[in-house]
Amino acid sequence: MRSAAPALALLLGACAGAPATGPEAPAWTRGQIASLRHWLAAAPEEALPRFDAAALDAAAGLWSGDAANRAATELALKLARAHLKGCANPVERGGWRIPDDKDDGTVEASLREALASDADLDHFFASVRPQHPEYTALQAAYVAETDANRRITLARNLERWRWMPRDLGENYVLVNLPAFEVGLWRQGERAQSWPAVIGKTSSATPVFASTITHVVINPWWEIPPSIVAENGGRFSSRGGYVRTASGHWRQKPGPGNSLGRMKLAMANPYNIYLHDTPAKGLFSQSRRAYSHGCVRVSDALGFAATLLEGAMTRRQVDRLADLAKPGAAAPRMALAGLAPPEPEPLKTANVALPQSLPVYITYFTAGRRADGTLRIEEDVYGRDMLVGDPSDPQRQCSP
Repeated sequence: MRSAAPALALLLGACAGAPATGPEAPAWTRGQIASLRHWLAAAPEEALPRFDAAALDAAAGLWSGDAANRAATELALKLARAHLKGCANPVERGGWRIPDDKDDGTVEASLREALASDADLDHFFASVRPQHPEYTALQAAYVAETDANRRITLARNLERWRWMPRDLGENYVLVNLPAFEVGLWRQGERAQSWPAVIGKTSSATPVFASTITHVVINPWWEIPPSIVAENGGRFSSRGGYVRTASGHWRQKPGPGNSLGRMKLAMANPYNIYLHDTPAKGLFSQSRRAYSHGCVRVSDALGFAATLLEGAMTRRQVDRLADLAKPGAAAPRMALAGLAPPEPEPLKTANVALPQSLPVYITYFTAGRRADGTLRIEEDVYGRDMLVGDPSDPQRQCSP
């Protein structure tokens, strides 16, 4: 990704809708107003509405300095904030719980600085756009797309990228629920991807962000009360289930453990994790919405070993995760008609990542798959309908 300009340091936060606060609007040159008009005209190419420039047209036509400066400043701030934060209202953002990093109200100060120094306004506006390569790919596809239905899907996903944090981190995990995919990003590029199973529609996986700190090998499953209630509290010790003194149910590590042989430690209020599963057959299906909300990852031990590179090898991960086997006396006991001894309990191991890793559980119904092809995904949770057409000419962005 291209590097940000000095002015971009001020743009790491967007004003939450406050009007200009200075004693008067900054002065604009005719060349700067021409640059502003260019970006206003280009807004629909980014799936943003056209902004009403009537006041600017009237003032600039007469070259009424104060009026033109006020109109140009108001339009520039509206456009910059729309690029930076999007135009969605709280209903459209419903269920999106990934906090962004663009709330310190410095867009106006950055604009004033650019105007005062006669800086390149093209760079100012370019710098407030999402910088992620997925946004760039979607925007190019949106401009080229002629099918109306595909265009509105692309527009909704361009809008969602404007809700994302500006800085996702140097390395991070990005889960895209409609694509049933977990991606590892390194140095701004997707390094590897794994198929995933996500929550069924009745227990949809939430959209949120967290931080992965540890890999837990051979985890216990702390069964959520909702699942206990769903099963009527019917659990058997034969399945490795244990009821604690406090009345909670747990499941021992083992071949039938619902978390499989690995889960990622990532604090969150939803009790949602990325983990292994004994139900490997689900990964062969194209639509994989079967879980109670957690994200199950294909080749989970390989995924874990990739995250642990530099701290532990794949062979070491496999050794930690190996299922316990009966002792050497088991074959002789079997021949004698005796039951083999119970395997020793599996040991749970917590292995710290070399460096904590941000993880984003997202919802994009359009984007590039691991092979680089653009895909329109099934709107598995019906969330696209919450978002109006971001390019609707009648749509109003917050001031």
